[in-house]
Amino acid sequence: MPVCELVLLALFLLFVHRAESLESCRRLGEFVPQVLEVDGDVILGGLFPLHYMAPEPDHTFTDRAKFKRCSGFDLRAFRWAQTMVFAIEEINRNPDLLPGVTLGYRILDSCDHVHTSLQSVLSLVNGSSALEIEESAASSSRSTRCLSRAPISYFATCTCLTDKRVYPSFLRTVPSDVFQVRALVQLMAHFGWRWVGTIGTDEDYSHYGIQAFTKQLEEWGGCVDFHRTIPKVPTPAQIYAIVDALEASTARVVVVFATEGQLLELLSEVAQRNLTGWQWVASEAWVTAKILTAPEFQHVLAGTLGFSFRGVRIFGLSEFLLSVRPSPDSRSVFTNQFWEEQFGCHLTYGDSEIMGRPLCTGLEDLGLVESSYTSASPARVSYNVYKAVYAIAHALHSLLRCTPVGSDWKGCNTESEFTPGQVLGSVRIEYLFILYFALLQESLFLFCSGSIECIKCPMYYWSNAERVACVAGIEEFLSFHEIMGIILVTLSLLGVGVATAVSVIFFLFRATPIVKANNSELSFLLLLSLKLCFLCSLVFMGRPSLWSCQARQAAFGISFVLCISCILVKTIVVLLAFRSTMPGSASLKRFGPPQQRAFIVACTAGQAVLCMGWLALAPPVPYKNTSYQGGRIVLECKDVWPLGFYMVLGYIGLLSCVCFVLAFLGRKLPGTFNEAKLITFSMLIFFAVWISFIPAYNSTPGKYTVAVEIFAILASAFGLLFCIFAPKCYIILLRPELNTKKGMTGKI
Repeated sequence: MPVCELVLLALFLLFVHRAESLESCRRLGEFVPQVLEVDGDVILGGLFPLHYMAPEPDHTFTDRAKFKRCSGFDLRAFRWAQTMVFAIEEINRNPDLLPGVTLGYRILDSCDHVHTSLQSVLSLVNGSSALEIEESAASSSRSTRCLSRAPISYFATCTCLTDKRVYPSFLRTVPSDVFQVRALVQLMAHFGWRWVGTIGTDEDYSHYGIQAFTKQLEEWGGCVDFHRTIPKVPTPAQIYAIVDALEASTARVVVVFATEGQLLELLSEVAQRNLTGWQWVASEAWVTAKILTAPEFQHVLAGTLGFSFRGVRIFGLSEFLLSVRPSPDSRSVFTNQFWEEQFGCHLTYGDSEIMGRPLCTGLEDLGLVESSYTSASPARVSYNVYKAVYAIAHALHSLLRCTPVGSDWKGCNTESEFTPGQVLGSVRIEYLFILYFALLQESLFLFCSGSIECIKCPMYYWSNAERVACVAGIEEFLSFHEIMGIILVTLSLLGVGVATAVSVIFFLFRATPIVKANNSELSFLLLLSLKLCFLCSLVFMGRPSLWSCQARQAAFGISFVLCISCILVKTIVVLLAFRSTMPGSASLKRFGPPQQRAFIVACTAGQAVLCMGWLALAPPVPYKNTSYQGGRIVLECKDVWPLGFYMVLGYIGLLSCVCFVLAFLGRKLPGTFNEAKLITFSMLIFFAVWISFIPAYNSTPGKYTVAVEIFAILASAFGLLFCIFAPKCYIILLRPELNTKKGMTGKI
C-alpha cells in the first residue's frame, strides 16, 4: 500500500516511506535499542524518556563503543508512552476514523539525553538493528527511506523552537515557554520576590527559559543573585560547587529550569546537607514529577511552586493504564521494567540489575498503589501526547480521502499518493481549525504561523483572516476630513457666524430701546460666550493628543458656565427690575453692573477651579481602545476619573436649574419684562438636549461618542442663541416700529 509511514516522536515526527528497493546502507556501530512495537499499515513512532539516567559516553576511542543500558525507570514517562498506545488502539477501534487502515506504533527510549535520543531517532528512521537491514536487503522485503523531518512535540516548550526560519516544520501540542516565563515573573511580583537565584542545565530549553525569565524579571525590578548550570554529565565536584553557591547566596528563592532526572544528583546533595529554608520554583518539566513526593527530598522541597499544563480527563485512560501486565514477550520489555520499578521486585524474565528484591508474581494489583503512573487524571502531558496522535490520524484521514462520518460505506483510498509535506500541512490544518474556534470564544488576537502553536500578536495588531500573520489595526477617530467631521465643522462655524452677525446687529442698533432695555453689556458678553461654545466643539475633533484631551473638557465646561452665568444674571436683573418698580425698593441698585460682573466672574471661577483640579489630579489621556472587533483601534480620550466630567457637567446643570427656576417665576411679569419667557423656553431646550445626551453618550460606540457630545454642544448653543436673540433681531430688522419707547411699553 503506497502510504507514508508516520513516525511520531517525543521530540520529532519523521515521515517514513516504504519502498520495494533498498539503497545500499549499513549502520556503523552497535545500537540495539529496547522497543515497544506493534505492526500496522501506518506506523507511529514515539520517543519517550523512559529512563532518566543515561550511561556516561565512552570517549577512549581505543575500542568500538559498547552499547550501555540506561537506568532509573521513569513511571511518569511510561504513562505518556502508554497514552500513545491507548490513543492508537482507540483510533483503530473507531469505525469512523481511518476505516480499513490500521495504525501501529514503535516506541523507543530517549533516556532524557541528547546522545541517546539521536541514536533512537536514527534507529526509527533506518531500522532497529544492522541485522534486520541486512536480512531485509537479502530478501528484497520492505525497508525505510527517510523523506523529511517534521517534528511534533508533546513536551518541548523551548522558545527557540518558535523561530520558523530555523524550524519551519516543527509542530507541538504544548505551549511555548513564553507564557510560562511571563507567569513565573508574575508569581515573583505577587509574592514580592525580587532577589532570586536560577539553576539550569546545559541545553536550549534551560538557556532560553532562564534568559527570558531574567530579562522580564529585571524589567519588573527584580535581580538574579546567582546562576548555575548543571553539566550534561556532572561530576561530584561540579555538583558540590553548585550547592556551595546556593548555600552561600543570600537569595532564598531558586527558579529551576530542568527535568527531574537532571536534578537528581543536585537535590540529593541538597538533601544530604539539609539545606532547608529555600523556596524552590519549578519549571513545568519537573513541577509534577515524582521527585517532589520522594521521602528523602520532602524536607527540602516541601512547598515547591510552579505551573503545570492544564489537566483534562481522558475517558477510559485510567482503566487502560491499570490493565497492563508483564510478559516474557520481548515486546514487553518496558512493561516488565515498569512492573519491577513499581512494585520493587524482580521478574524471572526481567532484566533488573538491583539485587535483593523479592520475586514478582505478575499478579500484583496496580489499583492498590499510588504513583506518578497511576495518577492519570487529570491528564496533562499525557493529553498533549493524545492530541498529537489524533492530529496525525485526522491528517491521514483527510489525505487518504476516507469517507466522512455518517456515510453508509466506510473506507479509505489506500492507493492515494501524497508527500510527507502534505501530511505535515494537513496536520497544521487540523490544529488551526481547532484553534480558530477557541480564538473566537476567547477574543484573543493570535497568529499561528502555520503551526499548532499560536503566538499573541503585539499590541495594536490583529491576526489576519487566515490566522497566519499579524497586521496593524486600523486607527479610527473623528477626523476633519470625513463627511461627519465636515458637517460638524460647518455647523460650528455657522453658529459662530450667526452669533457674530447678531453681535454686529446689536452694535449697530446699540442706541435703540430694545438693546438698552436688555442690558447691552450682558448681551455682548453672552454672545461672546456662545461663540466660545461653538468653537470649543472643534477641539473635540481630530486625532486625540494630550493637550486636546485636557483642553476639550475645560473649554466646554468654562464656556458653558460663562454662557449660563450671563443668562442667570439677565434673569436676576429682570426679577429685580420688576421689584424696583415697587415703592421703596432699591434692590436693582444693589445689583448694579459691578455686582453683575463680579457674579459672572465668581460663577465662572468656580468651574475653572473645578476643571483645574480635575486636570491636575486625574486628567483625561489619549487612549487606543482595542476592545472593538474587526481590527479597529478607536483613538479616544480616556477619562481616568469619569466623576470629574460629571462634576463639570453637574455644575453647568446646577446653574441652569437655578436660572430656569428664576425665569419660570418671572414668566407672568408684565410684557415690558417678558424676556423671562424667552429664558424659560431656552432653558427647557437646554435641559432636553443634555438629558438626552447622557444615555446617548454612554451607549454610543467608538468615535461616534465624540460626535454625540459635539451635537449636544451645538444643539444647546443654537437653542440658546435663537431663543434669546431671534425675537430681538426680528423686531430690530423687521418691526422697527416696535423698537421705540412707546413700542417697549407693549409686548416685544
